[in-house]
Amino acid sequence: MGFKNEDTFQNFLENNQEYRFHRLYERAVNSVSTEFGKTYPVIINGKKIYTSKTMTRTSPTDKRITLGQMSKGNSMHAKRAIQAASNAFEKWSSVDYKERVKLFRRIGSNMKRHKFELSAWLTFENGKNRYEAISDIDEAIDFIMYYSDEIEKNRGFVMKKSTIPDEQNTSVMKPYGVWAVIAPFNFPAAILVGMSVGALITGNTVVIKPASDTPIIGYKIVEIMMEARLPDGVVNFVPGSGVEIGKTIIESREVAGIVFTGSREVGYRLMSESAKTKPRPVIAELGGKNATIVTDSANLDTAVEGVAKAAFSFSGQKCSACSRVYVQRSIKSKFLSKLIEKIRKLRIQNPKQRESFVGPVINLNAYNSFKKYSKLASKDGNILIGGSVIKNKDLKHGFYVEPTLVDGLPTHHSLLKKELFVPILCITEFDNFDKALEMTNESEYGLTSGIYSNKKKEILKFLQGIEAGVVYVNRKKSSTTGAMVGRQSFGGWKDSGTTGKGTGGRYYLTQFMREQSQTIAN
Repeated sequence: MGFKNEDTFQNFLENNQEYRFHRLYERAVNSVSTEFGKTYPVIINGKKIYTSKTMTRTSPTDKRITLGQMSKGNSMHAKRAIQAASNAFEKWSSVDYKERVKLFRRIGSNMKRHKFELSAWLTFENGKNRYEAISDIDEAIDFIMYYSDEIEKNRGFVMKKSTIPDEQNTSVMKPYGVWAVIAPFNFPAAILVGMSVGALITGNTVVIKPASDTPIIGYKIVEIMMEARLPDGVVNFVPGSGVEIGKTIIESREVAGIVFTGSREVGYRLMSESAKTKPRPVIAELGGKNATIVTDSANLDTAVEGVAKAAFSFSGQKCSACSRVYVQRSIKSKFLSKLIEKIRKLRIQNPKQRESFVGPVINLNAYNSFKKYSKLASKDGNILIGGSVIKNKDLKHGFYVEPTLVDGLPTHHSLLKKELFVPILCITEFDNFDKALEMTNESEYGLTSGIYSNKKKEILKFLQGIEAGVVYVNRKKSSTTGAMVGRQSFGGWKDSGTTGKGTGGRYYLTQFMREQSQTIAN
């Protein structure tokens, strides 16, 4: 039997139990609300450490809600965590991969039992609606189970090589040592788990630095790992200043590798500074400026559905979000009419609400960025819908902004080049398909891309020529987002990533290992 994705909401739908899904989620929201205000610790060598300095976490859905206090680790804590991970490495790396698989399948099962509680925390801490939140937790579980399957299927990545009568040859993939895991806010469960488990299941130990905006969900996940009796020091959790902890990680020669998801600017700096300490692998996913091409042969209803979901789900805060559309001039007017109608129907609500599609952006910086970019769009182009922050009585205490559609920008405008990470979608028209492909590829990024066309020649040319790691053709579900573990490996080309080997794919785990060629003479 092949790998099966968790896909919780879809499973409830197929069993005619949507009502039960909503009941379980809403019960979890009420339960999680009773935990607000707690203080959460740093975790080093299996011990919970409450620091004198804390970070107050409020909800982007409503700034009046204090979710809790997170102990703030510093350079000293990071050094202690690295040392603990280094001390634990020898024993953990010698554990048979089959035993590690058993342990992680148990962790995956524990996460399944807590999935609604974790989803509710996601809604409060990073503003995802219930459907996006449960998908984030599902993806985290999928990573655990898929990577367990992969290392088992590949027999721990030990392979017999060709032999001659007087010697036996074997290729053995072995773990590096301590990995620093630096996680983002937008998928604080899925990406944190995917990176961490990639390192752990292959025999490495880790120091996890969660995003400052989403440390509580990170703590909850590490707590589940600890409850499964991971040995002390194998997983360490140090929230705190990205600059201070990042500097400590980079300067430590005990750190054997770094896995990071975040902005290109931070990733570039991390890689260049890391190289000054010693050569070591850096696995980094660095964002995108993802485009969709809509041609005159496209099914416009499908294209509109896919583009709207890709651009505006989770308020455009996905590295795979669609932020550019190149539409053929002859159908532009009709496409825009349908797209504007679709955008008008997107419900902007507190993500706790069942009908919510667009929730808040993550913090004040993102809120102010949206205002700045909208002002620039209005000055240099035409805002067709949206462009404003939302200050009505129900949403004025959160960071809510309108899904925004922009037309008429100059071809090389900064809004068509820069990763914005807010719900702004820019439209550009084209006459010639080759020109559309050229404009799509002009971006320095190369993460995801989509096309809507019913001409085989155009589709083939797109697939042959597009410079992106994840591509979709005529996908109603979403034109650039929604990769599923085991179905679409997720990794970028060009400035979108450092290795070209995607998460949730067959090549990902070996990045956390190095090959040793063993020859035994008879």
